[in-house]
Amino acid sequence: MIPMRKHFMVLAMLLLFSGAAFGMLNFRPGGDMTQAAQQFLSSLPEAQQSQAVVAFDDPARLDWHFIPKDMRKGVQIKHMSEASRKQAHALLACGVSELGYKKAVTIMSLEGILRELEKKREGGPIRDPERYYFTVFGAPAREGRWGWSVEGHHLSLNFVVEDGKATAITPAFFGANPAEVQTSLEGAPKKGTRVLRDEEELGFNLLHSLDKDQRSKAVIAEKALAEIRAAGEPNAPDAPPAGLPAKELKDEQVEVLWNLLNAYTDKMPTEIGAARIAEVRKAGIENVYFAWAGADKPGIGHYYRVQGPTFV
Repeated sequence: MIPMRKHFMVLAMLLLFSGAAFGMLNFRPGGDMTQAAQQFLSSLPEAQQSQAVVAFDDPARLDWHFIPKDMRKGVQIKHMSEASRKQAHALLACGVSELGYKKAVTIMSLEGILRELEKKREGGPIRDPERYYFTVFGAPAREGRWGWSVEGHHLSLNFVVEDGKATAITPAFFGANPAEVQTSLEGAPKKGTRVLRDEEELGFNLLHSLDKDQRSKAVIAEKALAEIRAAGEPNAPDAPPAGLPAKELKDEQVEVLWNLLNAYTDKMPTEIGAARIAEVRKAGIENVYFAWAGADKPGIGHYYRVQGPTFV
C-alpha cells in the first residue's frame, strides 16, 4: 500500500511485503544490524537498557504507528547520551540505504518546523526532532531470532533478523509534513525540500501517461481515501489488487512503473532492495496493479496503491 494524502501539504507512504521467499536469502545487512544493535545496547546505562529491550513475542512488537503518540516503546533519542545517539544512528543506517537514511533524518528534522508553526496551538501534539524511539526485541545474536524498530511521528521502520538474515523489513512508513518546505528556519531543512519528491512525481507521471481506457481502470475512486488502509495493523490488508494491471501498460509506462518501485526499494540496503526487485521480476511485472484515487494534480487529496504477488 503506497498512499499519499495532501492536507496542509502532507505526504505519506507505507510499504509492506509478503516476505515468503525473503527469509531464505542470506543478507549481509542482517549481520550488520546484529552488531550495531549490540553496540547500541552496550552504550546505554542499565536503566535505559531495560527500557530499550522488549521480549520478541511481546505484543508491543506489533504495535506500530506513525501518528504522534504520548508514549511509545523504547528509548527516545532525546534521553540518550551523545555516545548512545551515535550508536542509535549507526543502527538506523544499517536498516536503510544512504538515501533512506537521509530521508529518515530529514523527516525527523521536519518536526522542528511543525513546532514553530504550531507553537501557539494549545493542547496539540508534541513536536520534537528528538522524539524518536529505538527498541530492540529479544537478544541480538548471530543465532536465533530478534528484531528492532525506530519510530516516531511520520516514521516507523520495523525489522526482524533470524540467524544473521534480515527476514522482514516492513512495515516501513515514511511521511512528510510539510510535503514541501516553504519556510526558512534555522536548523531546519532548506526551503524547497521535498522528502518524498520521487514517490509523488513518479505516481503522477504514471497516471498522466494513461489513455482514457487505462485510466478508467486505474482510478478506483474520485476521492482520496480518508486514511491509509490498515494503519497500525500488524498485517497487510488481505484483499485482491485493484486498478489497472501492468500487462495492459505500454513499454514506456512499464518503465515508469519500475522507476516508481525503485523509488521505494532504493531506500533499502542495496542487497535487500535488489532482492525485492528480483522477487517482483520472478512473480512477473505483468501481475502488478496500479490504482489511483482522488485528484490528478498536487496540492489536493490524492492516493495511489501499487500491489503485486510479493508486496503491497
